[in-house]
Amino acid sequence: MPDPALLRSAIRDVVDFPKPGIVFKDITPILSDPALFRDSITLLCDTAGGVKIDKVVGIDARGFIFAATVADRLGAGFVPVRKKGKLPWKTRQIAYSLEYGESVVELHEDAVCPGEKILLVDDLLATGGTAAAAVKLLDQLGADLVGVSFLIELAFLGGREKLLPHPISSILSYD
Repeated sequence: MPDPALLRSAIRDVVDFPKPGIVFKDITPILSDPALFRDSITLLCDTAGGVKIDKVVGIDARGFIFAATVADRLGAGFVPVRKKGKLPWKTRQIAYSLEYGESVVELHEDAVCPGEKILLVDDLLATGGTAAAAVKLLDQLGADLVGVSFLIELAFLGGREKLLPHPISSILSYD
């Protein structure tokens, strides 16, 4: 079984990025190490709890790295939630606030069919704005959201509350 402590020890803190007062959790050391990357994917796949997933949804941009690989491993499709203006077809969009600004995310309106079992995956849960926006888009499309999974959760920011009542999993939590 993969050891989350090894993942935690590889994460690098970058102070004052992208702006003063933010401590950015840099996952690139995990991504560059084949064993750690494989372990992170295994642990994220385990959050599906053995449920047959139809599609894994990943949030722009680092969430794509994990979600696409989780989708492949689970034998599921991959669906991107993108920043505004990046998808080429008919979309649904939601504006939201995040810890250091505001943004809009979009999803193709035919990306998820009603009743499909969906696992939403992202690299990090902070204040929950981005993930909550993605959840609202999936709910609008009638998805059966099996879970919302993160490699890292900054629990002290309380983002988890914005995602309830959906099941939420995080591999690493910082209090």
